[in-house]
Amino acid sequence: MDVENMRGGYTTGSCATAGMKAALLALLEEEYPSRVQIENPQGQWIDVPVKAVRRLSDAVAEATIVKDGGDDPDVTHGTDVVTTVTLTDDGVLRFQAGHGVGTVTKEGLALAPGEPAINPGPRAMMKLVFDAYCKAPQGVVVTVSVPEGEALAKKTLNATLGIEGGISIIGTTGIVKPMSEEGFKNSLVPQLRVMYAAGHRTAVLVPGRIGQELAKNVLGIPVERQAETSNFIGFMLEQCVKIGFTKVLIIGHIGKIIKLASGSFHTHNRMSDGRMETLVAYAALDGASQKVAQEIMECRTTEAAMPILAREHLESVYQRVADRAAMRSERYIAGEAKVGIIIATLDGDILAVNDTAQAIGGEEGWHIPSV
Repeated sequence: MDVENMRGGYTTGSCATAGMKAALLALLEEEYPSRVQIENPQGQWIDVPVKAVRRLSDAVAEATIVKDGGDDPDVTHGTDVVTTVTLTDDGVLRFQAGHGVGTVTKEGLALAPGEPAINPGPRAMMKLVFDAYCKAPQGVVVTVSVPEGEALAKKTLNATLGIEGGISIIGTTGIVKPMSEEGFKNSLVPQLRVMYAAGHRTAVLVPGRIGQELAKNVLGIPVERQAETSNFIGFMLEQCVKIGFTKVLIIGHIGKIIKLASGSFHTHNRMSDGRMETLVAYAALDGASQKVAQEIMECRTTEAAMPILAREHLESVYQRVADRAAMRSERYIAGEAKVGIIIATLDGDILAVNDTAQAIGGEEGWHIPSV
């Protein structure tokens, strides 16, 4: 199913806003709606069903909304978002993180450390509700809770971003559109901003689990110094330079890194899959016969070619790949940052390390071995 035909939904920010409106209606007008309409910052109206609303006292009410992400693969889809509204007499709208909603602990995000992780978009939507229903000197404290939030947060980048205690209440428009490639790429960038705001000028990019575990468990690189890239290594390299990093260390499986060596910086197989051709070319440069080259070409994966390279004493190919990947990466970002490369196997064994990676490791105090 293509993106154009996929069903949309609404964000956790819309859930919290709808819950706030339903709770205020219960308090101020003694209404208990089954649906509410809320306005997003762009002036669009969103219709949201209400699972439950109840008045707890003359000044407190809560409403529960079930998050509906449509056909978007969102970890919060189907979970309850509970918004509690408490009336005050100070004329101020305040936000609090309830159970399962995180708190910001690091610089570099849109919210200051110590703030509940209720993003600016949802806050703006809730301010529209506040302005529509509350007249001075009436104030409101909005507490947003997500009962499953702590568990859900483990499936997100929140720990890397310094958001502790649960998920973030997010959404710039309040509407979920099935995740486009551009949207997913942009969701990766805050990792770099938080890293830079913490004073670091070397970014560590890890395309996936192999690089993450090698970096943390073997090389001594803390998780907060790593940024996931998925298949968008070129995009993340560009963002590193844009944000201000002067050095980048890329750690990943040879199947990913060899694509950088051939100049392919979107590493999804559908976009670039010249792995075996590149491996054959480098093996030939290091003396592989036509017969061996043909044997390598018939392999389906770079891992499958490793026993052949070992048998032919062609392990030097890995260093050639690392050096070439570093050169092509620096060329990709017009030389605006130095790039180190570490190549690993599926088991996390290091195959090659380029000189820049060695230098970065020495500067940072990481345990990067020579190969």
